[in-house]
Amino acid sequence: MTEFDIATVEIPRELDPTGKDEFCQAIALSNLSDELAFGTTDTAFDVAEELALWQPSEFERYRMLVATVDGRVVGRGTYETTVGEDADTAWVIVHVHPDFRRNGIGSALLAELETIARRDNKRQVVMYAPSSLNEGPVLAAPTEFGSVSKNNPETQFLLAHGFSFEQVERVSRLALAVPGLLSLVDDAIDRSNRDYALHEWVDLCPERWREDLAVLYTRMSTDEPSAGLEPPEDVWSVDRLLEYQERLTESTLSMVYAAVEHVDTGTVVAYTALAVPREPSRAVNQAGTLVLQEHRGSRIPAYWLPRSVEAGSALACSNGCDTRSGPTTRPREPQLAHAGKTHRNASRGS
Repeated sequence: MTEFDIATVEIPRELDPTGKDEFCQAIALSNLSDELAFGTTDTAFDVAEELALWQPSEFERYRMLVATVDGRVVGRGTYETTVGEDADTAWVIVHVHPDFRRNGIGSALLAELETIARRDNKRQVVMYAPSSLNEGPVLAAPTEFGSVSKNNPETQFLLAHGFSFEQVERVSRLALAVPGLLSLVDDAIDRSNRDYALHEWVDLCPERWREDLAVLYTRMSTDEPSAGLEPPEDVWSVDRLLEYQERLTESTLSMVYAAVEHVDTGTVVAYTALAVPREPSRAVNQAGTLVLQEHRGSRIPAYWLPRSVEAGSALACSNGCDTRSGPTTRPREPQLAHAGKTHRNASRGS
């Protein structure tokens, strides 16, 4: 059994130029884990982007743990939650380097994360676990959409620690550039509902749409499929939106938004956001998409999704766009992997 130490990472304000501090090593380990699950490096996070998003927030709380062996980061655990009386859920992630698995590192990190959740009086802990769908028996999602390989290490790990499997998100790729995309957009606009108008911007939201975008971000916590996770309403104010977008501007990402206005009410009722990296070799990531429930079925997606892909690919000259889809949608092929959502009651022992 390998001996290891677990400690909390002090998030630096500036990036370590050597890339050898615990924060940089932890991000590299996370990228390695995703590469092994997804079979590509396109989903890798840039350490400078991550550093900006890990800076202190008035509205969210983060904590990063690392397991080290002789100064080398071999395990990583993250804890995320919101603040407020109704903030009863924590989201956690655990990664262990393949060469150091089956040494109790993942269990030790998870136990520490659950201890933090109990101290914060959280009702439940939710984990997203990247997982490839392999040959052999599968565990079907209760939503009847998707499954995960039952014998995969991540599946066995979570089941052994008392988590219940609730939902699958499929990570899929749209290869860029799309032949004839501009014609597709023009045709979709011609067929779209004239009760709606499209607006686009990059990075900071225009002042006139900030309250509407905050509502959409809030509704993401209640309108998107959640199976048996019972997520609390995650309330976004304009101040929280501005703080988040200001942190994004400190990173190297550009965020491309396409938003749909309901003309009669003058409010934005749908949006999609693409996180565009600076390196053309990396994929654009669909960072969020929502149509308010009361406006679904209005043919809104007929033009705003292709238009945002058009804008994002033009800005990045990227080779692909990665999306995540739940039970209400079907992914574009080829499918990269599954990310299983699991949860457990935070009051249980470890």
